[in-house]
Amino acid sequence: MHKVVVLGAGLVGSVIARDLALDSELEVSIADINDSALKELSEEFEINSIYRDLSERFIIQELVENFDLVVGALPGYLGYQALQSVIEVGKSVVDISFFEEDPFTLDKLAKKKEVTAIIDCGVAPGLSNIILGHVHSLLDHTHSFECYVGGLPVERQWPYEYKAPFSPVDVIEEYIRDARFVENRKIITKPALSDSELIEFPEIGELEAFNTDGLRTLLKTMDIPNMKEKTLRYPGHIKLIKILKDTGFFSKRFIDVNGISMKPLDLATKLLSEKWQLGEKEEDYTIMKIIIDGTKENKLFKYSYELLDHYDKENNIISMARTTGYTASIMARLVVKGKFEKKGICPPEYIGKNEVVYNYLMNELRKRNVNVKEKIEEVNK
Repeated sequence: MHKVVVLGAGLVGSVIARDLALDSELEVSIADINDSALKELSEEFEINSIYRDLSERFIIQELVENFDLVVGALPGYLGYQALQSVIEVGKSVVDISFFEEDPFTLDKLAKKKEVTAIIDCGVAPGLSNIILGHVHSLLDHTHSFECYVGGLPVERQWPYEYKAPFSPVDVIEEYIRDARFVENRKIITKPALSDSELIEFPEIGELEAFNTDGLRTLLKTMDIPNMKEKTLRYPGHIKLIKILKDTGFFSKRFIDVNGISMKPLDLATKLLSEKWQLGEKEEDYTIMKIIIDGTKENKLFKYSYELLDHYDKENNIISMARTTGYTASIMARLVVKGKFEKKGICPPEYIGKNEVVYNYLMNELRKRNVNVKEKIEEVNK
């Protein structure tokens, strides 16, 4: 029996734990400071609950000591510290945290500790990187990678027409962190929310795409001349966010308000968390479109991948938690059972290069009704 602990009982962490608990070879625990979330999980599923404040490194290190694998599902501002803490103890980890720090600064430590540390193992970054890694391994030369992705509520409600399927603070981080992309082999940096464009999706309608810093590890691991990722929202959302951003609501600098020192970002996060919270059984969907161009034996090919996933009514699981959580839970199984053993920091594109692991992952996603459509065209016939 393998012992696995999930750090974080939020929307995604809880789904990861639920999926892992279905495996008879695993004993699953979940840790969080949210006692009500822990109680709900432990009462309904065979999941051990652990009440802990995961903002403290020594608490995390003491906690994970008796487990075979750790799954990190904490907000981005806690992600790097938690990942480092787990690696220092010598435990392998699958992590989905959207942290700002460079994960490769922990690569030497992970290899020294003989740890497998899969990072960014969600939907995007995550599944998108895995697909790119797979296609890149098939081609002689990859010329370009484009990814458009977003998680949205089915029902559009004024004013934001958006609900956060994961930590709102991480959503805001997407809006304030400069976006990096690759153009003619040069890394270009632009403000988040820039280069907006309208794109028509047959089953959804018109969505607005804009720059966010989603390439992350691909900037270091992939020698591809042109790469970009854009986030998708309903038209008009960017304008509202820019108003908040330009007014200073997302600033991390302390200001004085009637004698109280605070960061505007903390206030904005608190207020938007209420506006962006998904209602009970409120339906959402995840949409992703990936286009990869490259050559094989002097022939030009275009690989297209499309994902449109919906809220699971039967199990009351939101789509973004499904697509993010299942990618992580499937990889967690492979790591703890010794099916993926690459040591060091392992971004998702490394997973895609392993054909056996890639095929297993995509098959397991299909079993969970997460279906990615693939289309391959020879362009210069």
